Amino acid sequence: MIAFSSLANPAVFLRLTQRVLPWLGAASALLLGLGLYLVFFVSPADYQQGETVKIMYIHVPAAWLAMFAYMVMTSASLGVLVWRHPLADAAQKTAATLGAAFTFICLVTGSLWGKPMWGTYWVWDARLTSMLILFLLYLGLIALRQTMEDSPRGARIAAIMTLVGFVDIPIIKFSVDWWNTLHQPASVFRAGGPTIAGSMLWPLLIMALGATALFLALHLMAIRNEILRRRVARLALQVAAAGEEGGASGQLLEPAQ
Repeated sequence: MIAFSSLANPAVFLRLTQRVLPWLGAASALLLGLGLYLVFFVSPADYQQGETVKIMYIHVPAAWLAMFAYMVMTSASLGVLVWRHPLADAAQKTAATLGAAFTFICLVTGSLWGKPMWGTYWVWDARLTSMLILFLLYLGLIALRQTMEDSPRGARIAAIMTLVGFVDIPIIKFSVDWWNTLHQPASVFRAGGPTIAGSMLWPLLIMALGATALFLALHLMAIRNEILRRRVARLALQVAAAGEEGGASGQLLEPAQ
């Protein structure tokens, strides 16, 4: 527990991520490169969807990371509210931008995939609608942080809003089971085992692992940048305050005319 809690120290975090980031970057590049090779040269076309099925290899990992990023934000929000640690606040803040990006990719690729399959780019399907709500939640939290800046009050409000919005995650996950939707039920992680052929399953899993490694690398880099940005902002405030004090003391020392 002591070793784990020491990771919350920004200085320790910066040293650790400096060593971890090259490995994460290499792992994401290797996995994504291997996954793309399997997608285009090994994985077969679907007997109904043809080559358009290969959108799945971008769409599904993006959808997974859209939800995973919000789960990361939820965990960080608990750290903000319970321990009020600035590193948790930085993790919550930076994950929102990445989550919004992956949600956008999910929505765009889903629309491109839906057009040849459903005959339209968009329908108010339960999963599509709940994913759109997730995207709006990300945008709302990003806008909130921009207006509240780095104040502790802003961090607490953002954390509370994140926890409230978490209700959308199980709705996205189980929408295909709760309602009659155009999306198929779970076909990879299910009690009876995957229903996807191995020639499609393995490229999908490798792409998902590569995308997850990419998300982790980008998130750690974003947290590092946020820590350094806040340090620079504090130093700028201290320099400005010292300059004002120096100016005031200089005026006091001037001889009376």
